Amino acid sequence: MLYIFDMGNVIIDIDFKRVLGVWSNFSGTPLATLTERFSMGEVFQKHERGEISDEEFAAELCHELGIALSFEQFSLGWQSVFVGLRPEVIEIFKTLRQQGHRVVVLSNTNRLHLDFWPQNYPEIEANTDAIYLSQNIGMRKPEPGIFQHVLAHEGVSAGEAVFFDDVIENIEAARAVGIESVWVEDNQTVPKYFS
Repeated sequence: MLYIFDMGNVIIDIDFKRVLGVWSNFSGTPLATLTERFSMGEVFQKHERGEISDEEFAAELCHELGIALSFEQFSLGWQSVFVGLRPEVIEIFKTLRQQGHRVVVLSNTNRLHLDFWPQNYPEIEANTDAIYLSQNIGMRKPEPGIFQHVLAHEGVSAGEAVFFDDVIENIEAARAVGIESVWVEDNQTVPKYFS
């Protein structure tokens, strides 16, 4: 079997409030104001598809939020999204691979985060067979093409794959392609599935 795992809130706990908290401190803009203005809109999606640079992304998002930050301040905030690894999921990866299954990551991500998580969480790369990233593929979940891309690269049919993600739209999109999909609602979902 091919087991496909999203990264954020599946393998690593993430929290966008932490990002906005750092930007709030740097800019002096109230957190409530930033929370109101922040959305994962067009700029966010373009960045995850690799269509705009990190610098363009930072400039456009700061403009949307109405704050002035240096690129370094922006980046510090952006990296603070990561809370910590879910070690129990890494243990599951080890077991699955020992049983002869393939374990891959499929994540909507961007170059800025790529400068951070591989160094800080080397366990992910060490315990997976492949990592598929939206910005390298030029597509992002929930676009059906990104799921077909992974299946084609892995040489498996949809019926031979199971997908785990914390975003219901991504789950529905994977199911529409024919992949059994598990909505990860909390840190117990994945261990329960495999128990």
